[in-house]
Amino acid sequence: MAAVRQNLGGYALFAAVLAAAGLPIYIHAPKFYVDEYGVSLAALGTVLFVLRLIDVVQDPLLGKLAVAVRRFQWMAIAVTLAVMGLAMIGLFAVTPPTNPVLWFAVMLTLVFSAFSFLTINFYARGVQKADALGGETGYLRLARWRETGALLGVCVASVMPSIFLALAWPEFVSYALVFALACVVAGVAMHVEWRGSTIEPSAGFGVVLQDKISRRLLLIALVNAAPVAVSSTLFLFFVESRLDAPGWEGPLLLLFFVAAAAAAPMWSALAERIGAKRTLLAAMVLAIIAFSFAMMLGTGDTVLFAIICLASGAAVGADLTLLPAIFAKRMETVAPSAAEGFALWGFVSKFTLAFAAIALLPILEASGFVSGPDNSETALRTLTLLYAGVPCALKLVAIGLLVATPIGKE
Repeated sequence: MAAVRQNLGGYALFAAVLAAAGLPIYIHAPKFYVDEYGVSLAALGTVLFVLRLIDVVQDPLLGKLAVAVRRFQWMAIAVTLAVMGLAMIGLFAVTPPTNPVLWFAVMLTLVFSAFSFLTINFYARGVQKADALGGETGYLRLARWRETGALLGVCVASVMPSIFLALAWPEFVSYALVFALACVVAGVAMHVEWRGSTIEPSAGFGVVLQDKISRRLLLIALVNAAPVAVSSTLFLFFVESRLDAPGWEGPLLLLFFVAAAAAAPMWSALAERIGAKRTLLAAMVLAIIAFSFAMMLGTGDTVLFAIICLASGAAVGADLTLLPAIFAKRMETVAPSAAEGFALWGFVSKFTLAFAAIALLPILEASGFVSGPDNSETALRTLTLLYAGVPCALKLVAIGLLVATPIGKE
């Protein structure tokens, strides 16, 4: 009953919808536009990177906008949810009326802009909610509900096209329509939170960037999110081409994200006992071990890859649950409004996905890789190195940064 009164379920549902508009887009959209419209990998990677450069300017402005419209927050949220739902329909369910690359860019701009504004408001509101739930314990408790909901949202969004295909429905048209409906449901579930809530005026980004711990946490978020960005961008290609297991993409994605969702509450509970820093370090080591074994896989190793998905997914559960909670706790101290702090957080998180696209997709294409089973050994080795080797190196850097960062009492 207490959870219902505190509307933690509403936070979980809203987080699920936001998550479905984030990572799954990088999983589905590139392959969809390659297969459906013949767009090149390099062109898609360039578009994704340029959109993130736009965020360099846009996200900070959206943080300021969130402060400016705080008295009408519920109305701003409703309009933005509508924009995001309609843009998703345009991305996947509407045949491009113009050049597919241009249409891809316009629809993604709308989706990502709406996603950014909603995320900034949602996490800023979460700072107030967590404080009401009881300080540091409240942050971890809210994070457990919110990030578990987000992971479940990623799970569902990642496998929905495969499910619709199995039902002989138009998979991406159905996906977009269900997402738009979910935006409406999530808006209703959280409407009480937006009405009457405010975001306090802030002194801008300087107060966040001048704080050494905040800067370090943003850097850790940037580096630590990169392995997930790399593996997400290349996941479908790895399963189809390296493992030669077409049709297994959906089940393996589901396994990965279910493992993350199932592990998230356990990581959060462990963090309450031994501290967030130690817990994160343990999860990072687990991720390196998992990706190390992925480098050894080849054709037919689907079962072994499934085990790796379980381990790496569980590790991601810690990343997505604990780091936002740590940053939110720091924002309570240095930037009470939190809106502009989470604008910065949102930017670094999304930038990793874009950087993975611009850095990896052209390299993969240059090696001679094409979507499908017919690839040279050179192309497949390049795919394996990018998918598994690069994340290992990035995780090692993230571990070094985290060890050097004082967090709380640790």
